Amino acid sequence: MIKPHGSETLNPLFVYDVKQHHELQKEAEGLPSLLLNSAAAANAVMLGAGYFNPLTGYMNVADAMSVAKKLHTTSGLFWPVPIFNRTDDISAIKNAKRIALRDPNSEGNPVMAIQNIDAIEEISAEQLKAMTENIFTTSDAEHPGATTFSNLGKYAISGPIQVLNFSYFQQDFPDTFRTAVEIRNEIAERGWNKVVAFQTRNPMHRAHEELCRMAHETLKTDGILVHMLLGKLKPGDIPAPVRDAAIRKMVEVYFPPNTVMVTGYGFDMLYAGPREAVLHATFRQNAGCTHFVVGRDHAGVGDYYGAFDSQKIFEERVPPGALLIEIFRADHTAYSKKLNKVVMMRDVPDHSKEDFVILSGTKVRKMLSEGKDLPPEFSRPEVAKILMEYYQSQVAK
Repeated sequence: MIKPHGSETLNPLFVYDVKQHHELQKEAEGLPSLLLNSAAAANAVMLGAGYFNPLTGYMNVADAMSVAKKLHTTSGLFWPVPIFNRTDDISAIKNAKRIALRDPNSEGNPVMAIQNIDAIEEISAEQLKAMTENIFTTSDAEHPGATTFSNLGKYAISGPIQVLNFSYFQQDFPDTFRTAVEIRNEIAERGWNKVVAFQTRNPMHRAHEELCRMAHETLKTDGILVHMLLGKLKPGDIPAPVRDAAIRKMVEVYFPPNTVMVTGYGFDMLYAGPREAVLHATFRQNAGCTHFVVGRDHAGVGDYYGAFDSQKIFEERVPPGALLIEIFRADHTAYSKKLNKVVMMRDVPDHSKEDFVILSGTKVRKMLSEGKDLPPEFSRPEVAKILMEYYQSQVAK
């Protein structure tokens, strides 16, 4: 199986030893505590699950600045985005060496992890602006990722962590949330060697389904990992339980058995375009995948990135050998009325826009809210039914 990024074996930061886990939970009760923001909590989940291998905890400002500008830490480890624990209030932890990190997304704010504090540093306005513009290519307040990143807090708390729980993800998504460790184990159990990963934060329509099939057949992989984001999105996006149900139905009906693993990971969407595409590839390698689909406007939002910037970055900014996972470069896919099948637009230069079945997100939402069926060329009827029930429930509220 493919090696994880930066080490020979995967080193998840979750404490699996029962005795040690219990002792740390008890210790945490007496430690100064910090209520994390959602981004830092998501980072803890990803560190605990092994997705952010070989990182051992949260970055300091020097490493974060180096990653933002050069895509590597000060020690030379390739990494695409800063992994921070930031806050505006350090009053409760100012002189502490070891602290309990509490979950902002679960009732009662249970302890997520224990952190050894290496440093508490104040981030200057200049440093924050430089990082934001390097990561997102903009500091525009209209960019949801740049705005979130800019407002996470002026203090960076760096140091290694020991993770004690995965927030709400295991409880809310018991059939879908999986750690990188669990995915690697299942890949081995299925006897797969070549695996292509598909990232999604949306339900999968016909174009997404066929893109997975194209990658699977072109690369001659043993299987497909459909890996959905289960964390926070921007307002208006479809909730994770609805996406989960729609994707599972599509796989159940339209893919042969032992072809697709449907799983999810606990992270908040960054909307960082090219940088996020590289992060996606990095943690899919940690999950045991050999290939990763990067499509048009991957991890983008609005018009902040060029259509294929998330593919170009792998050629322009990722040094040879920095990642072992290979990229499957995809174009926009849509149903061709001429050919009666889903195609990549680059493969049919003789087509005009009118030759494709294309619906905007606004049009799709309107049709579903009004109880109108989506064209079968655009969405499988079983998938559309699940989405229609969701949108009509929203109209009824």
